[in-house]
Amino acid sequence: MTTDLDADQATRHALIEQVRRHTGIAMNERKWPLLEGRLRRRLQALALPDYRDYLRILEALPGEVKDFVDVVTTNETSFFRTPRIWDYLAAHFLPQWHDAHPHATLRIWSAAASSGEETYSLAMLCEEFRALRPGFRYRILATDISEGILRRAADGFYQGRSADSLRHARPDLLERYFDTQDGGIRARAVLRTNVAFRPHNLYALPDAIGSVDLALLRNVLIYFDAEGQQTVLENVRRTMTVDGVLIVGESESLSRFETGFAFEQPLVYRNQAANHG
Repeated sequence: MTTDLDADQATRHALIEQVRRHTGIAMNERKWPLLEGRLRRRLQALALPDYRDYLRILEALPGEVKDFVDVVTTNETSFFRTPRIWDYLAAHFLPQWHDAHPHATLRIWSAAASSGEETYSLAMLCEEFRALRPGFRYRILATDISEGILRRAADGFYQGRSADSLRHARPDLLERYFDTQDGGIRARAVLRTNVAFRPHNLYALPDAIGSVDLALLRNVLIYFDAEGQQTVLENVRRTMTVDGVLIVGESESLSRFETGFAFEQPLVYRNQAANHG
């Protein structure tokens, strides 16, 4: 069990630096109580007496990094979060894209998929559109730095607040695309068919992702410093087709960055730059 002693300043700084090193997330001393609360559970699981011992294990055992990342990353999302985004995709983006590319496959990247609610929301939206346009085809790549949360996403099982949010907001879609199971809901095969889950750090270019027509990078940039935000945005942009659409989170804006993205409407940007290599 852990003691009640706080970590000394050097240990706090070293653990904060480990967060930056392995995730790119920028933290400072003020964030220590948040980080401490998350790490305490890991110390208890390993029966370690203090944070110095955990730091030594983290630095010595590469296998601990995955668990560290799972613990320190934020994974909060919900089905159809921010309705205006989903209204835009259904009423404008999907019809316009399909009219312009009637024989192509729409490629979507959910770039911080967390537990998968955004990914399955995208799949439901695409399935609803395909019912109207039977020739429509799509593929969704869902990535996250946390392999643990991706396993939950791939399982497609939800209960509690997450299931309740879909039940209250879109009961029609819940009935069409989920089965009631074990006190929760589970995504049906139709939502999984065109979805792939893969671990990925946004500080790196994704491997073999192809050219993306739509990318969702929502409520992620706020965790990086300015330099990290620029790096992540450029990595995402380089995966996208010219004229591809990027959607960011409610409290995020690209106005202070020099990117190839042009403002289209709040939260929505369009890639205007060609990729070179």
